[in-house]
Amino acid sequence: MKIIIAGAGEVGFHLAKLLSYESQEITLIDNKKDSLTYAGEHLDIKTIKGDATSLTILQEARIELASLFIAVTSSETTNITASVLAKQLGAQRTIARISNTEFIDNKETIDFSQLGIDELISPESLAASEIQLLLNQYGFNDTYEFEDGALTMLSLRLSRTAAFVGKSVREAGELYSDLHFIPIAIQRYGTQYTIIPRGDTQFKEGDNVVFMTSKGGDDELFQLSGKVKVGIKNVMILGGSKIGYKTAKDLCASKFNVKLVENKKSNAEDLADQLPNALIICGDGRNVEILEEENISDMDAFISVTGNSETNIMSCLLAKSKGVRKTIALVENMDYYQLSQSIGIDTLINKKLLAANNIFRYIRKGEVVAMTKLTNMNAELLEFVVKPKSKITNQRIKDLNFPKSAIFGGVIRDGEGLIPLGSFQIEAGDRVVVCCLPRSISEVEAFFS
Repeated sequence: MKIIIAGAGEVGFHLAKLLSYESQEITLIDNKKDSLTYAGEHLDIKTIKGDATSLTILQEARIELASLFIAVTSSETTNITASVLAKQLGAQRTIARISNTEFIDNKETIDFSQLGIDELISPESLAASEIQLLLNQYGFNDTYEFEDGALTMLSLRLSRTAAFVGKSVREAGELYSDLHFIPIAIQRYGTQYTIIPRGDTQFKEGDNVVFMTSKGGDDELFQLSGKVKVGIKNVMILGGSKIGYKTAKDLCASKFNVKLVENKKSNAEDLADQLPNALIICGDGRNVEILEEENISDMDAFISVTGNSETNIMSCLLAKSKGVRKTIALVENMDYYQLSQSIGIDTLINKKLLAANNIFRYIRKGEVVAMTKLTNMNAELLEFVVKPKSKITNQRIKDLNFPKSAIFGGVIRDGEGLIPLGSFQIEAGDRVVVCCLPRSISEVEAFFS
């Protein structure tokens, strides 16, 4: 597959990096020589310096042969224009990154495909959706839903009181055989090493464990993890950015009590008009006195989405010190993204990584319909649709020579989420979720091709 990516920023680079695990023909276009040089030195791709809206540059990239054109520059206008031109010049499929969430909200009113854009991706909208999902799954540090919640991925850090600490996966399975969840990835406390659990893998205190759950599995996990499930109602948001606005709007619609702190008076006044159901506070959210005046200690969750990663991290740490149970910080720096729980914040989100992972599902082979990268872990979650002639069809899991660095997380059959064990037989039409290390992606895909 020939793929052309316009924009060598973090989204474009991360996409190209994900694709470097495969034998895709990738061309990266950008105006900045330094970004292209870095990408060219670290990845096996072709780079072209120039404007992605230039017909000459697109023709040099051989756009007429492209199976997919992805425009992810920092300019919404450039992305829309380049995608329209790419489609006209012969690209089979186009994806444009946008920042105006109105385009996403009104996709039914305006048919962008008629303009030549097959898919719109809004990092801001994705980040707001991720935040709301995290708040709805309080107690968990990372979450991702498949098929409207038929299966849900959840992660949590094991405390000393967790019922399965000290037990192996096999022992825990024998003790709690009727449960609706399965561990799919483990990160040991204080390490960056990702483990795909096998039967003899032992749960240890401090482990960050990712589970796949079917309906009811989240409640079971709460009980066995020693946590107390407390609903989130009162939320404070720091930063009236596009993400802050979209998050506040969505949370108000879901009946959360929302306070939004914005430093600039003009922005605060606009937000007050746009968000009548939220309390808008004009002030510096880094000021401890202001936060205390607004009763930060009474908040169930604190979300910091200013344009400064350091401000977001420090304000979340402050909120944590005041007793706020759930903290979420937006970070732009990918290096920070690996740190979340080690610095005391429940969840770090990176809108560019969310966008790249969302776009990536259009590129996968083997009928992949969804994918996500596990936060803080070097592992991917892939969802496949099983075809009648796939190698895996009508086979029991235990009879497959499946890679050790991959694990079956769940199966959706006729809309119902199932947790598959060794004797489970895969059928055509099943939607199968697999967790695997990046090096195993191609090998896993072969079972579904």
